[in-house]
Amino acid sequence: MTVGLVGKKIGMTREFFNSGVSVPVTVLKVEKGRVIDVYSRQKNGYSAVRLGFLKIKNSKLNKQMKGFFAKKNTEPKKILKEFRVEKIEDYKVGSEIGLELFKDVKFIDVRSKTIGKGFAGVMKKYNFAGLRATHGVSVSHRSHGSTGQRQDPGKVFKGKKMAGHMGSKFRTVLNLEIIKSDLENDLIYVKGSIPGSKNSIVYLRKSVKLINKKTIKDKEEEIKKMTSKKETPKAASKKETKPKSDISKQESKKK
Repeated sequence: MTVGLVGKKIGMTREFFNSGVSVPVTVLKVEKGRVIDVYSRQKNGYSAVRLGFLKIKNSKLNKQMKGFFAKKNTEPKKILKEFRVEKIEDYKVGSEIGLELFKDVKFIDVRSKTIGKGFAGVMKKYNFAGLRATHGVSVSHRSHGSTGQRQDPGKVFKGKKMAGHMGSKFRTVLNLEIIKSDLENDLIYVKGSIPGSKNSIVYLRKSVKLINKKTIKDKEEEIKKMTSKKETPKAASKKETKPKSDISKQESKKK
């Protein structure tokens, strides 16, 4: 497992490339993570790093967390996240980790909470067809129909698709491409959409899967090479032609 970062979703925009390609991107404001604890195998049985993200007022902490941050001698953090690491020598308590973590990374995995839709029926939640909208169906056109059996087993099994709370669940999107990153303003531009509303918390990490597909930047470089080859001037052979005035003088002398 590798170290990840936490950010906030600002919104969506688009990025234009030199070839005219428009790419939809999601802008994320990445917060720097401060190293609060370092766990070693000799002392704790495993090697890991605990990072703290997002500032929080001291008045919003309970007594236990106030004592915890006072003991660590660091400013309070809203989110504490633990990451398993092989080499703990690279991390020191009090140091910060920012966007430079994704300097040479092309693809990342994003995890965030989806937008809550409240209580929803089965037609909206699971795309059920509903009952017939004709004569004989009494005010139950959008119902889900039967849910269980008769005497045996005489119950509704767990996990049955029924009406209930829709959305507001953590979802992970894999292999999103990094279009560009702004280290000065701690902004990262990720291709495509990300679950959640604006200002929602987003968890970022390096892509777990091995990906061999080309990025948009790689495709742009190939287009540049192709266009540069076409634009190279070809040595055109020029035929020497005599002007018309010289030809007319030669014909007059012959006569």
